[in-house]
Amino acid sequence: MLTKAEAHVDIGSALKDFPVALRASKPAGSPHTPWQLLEHLRIAQSDIVQFTLNPKHRSPKFPDGYWPKTDVPADDRAWDKSVARILEDLDDMVAMVANPKVDLMKSIPHGKGQTYLREALLLANHNSYHVGQMVMIRRILEGK
Repeated sequence: MLTKAEAHVDIGSALKDFPVALRASKPAGSPHTPWQLLEHLRIAQSDIVQFTLNPKHRSPKFPDGYWPKTDVPADDRAWDKSVARILEDLDDMVAMVANPKVDLMKSIPHGKGQTYLREALLLANHNSYHVGQMVMIRRILEGK
């Protein structure tokens, strides 16, 4: 669920070669640009991963802290940096799930009843939802 394209598009494929010209575009009726969705994915995923793995982590203020301040990336490097960070954080969650020393059914000691499995599933679900939005926006903007 975290890495394979089975029931839905995998995040790497959806983000790879996303057209530069479309990154700040907002089709009629869409509340977000692809950049806003990308940054939201990065911020929310980082929060989920850091909460799961780091007892000292503090979440951003909800909801404003989970969305970028701008509709557009500063430049192509900002987009690439965000994609790289998303893939790195995803790798961290995948490594945690694959670690035989982690009991996925166990409650996270610094949480409020959340299990490691719950956080991995939350991440997969959240990513799939917003990656689907990005794919749909891209198709609309490309006229497909």
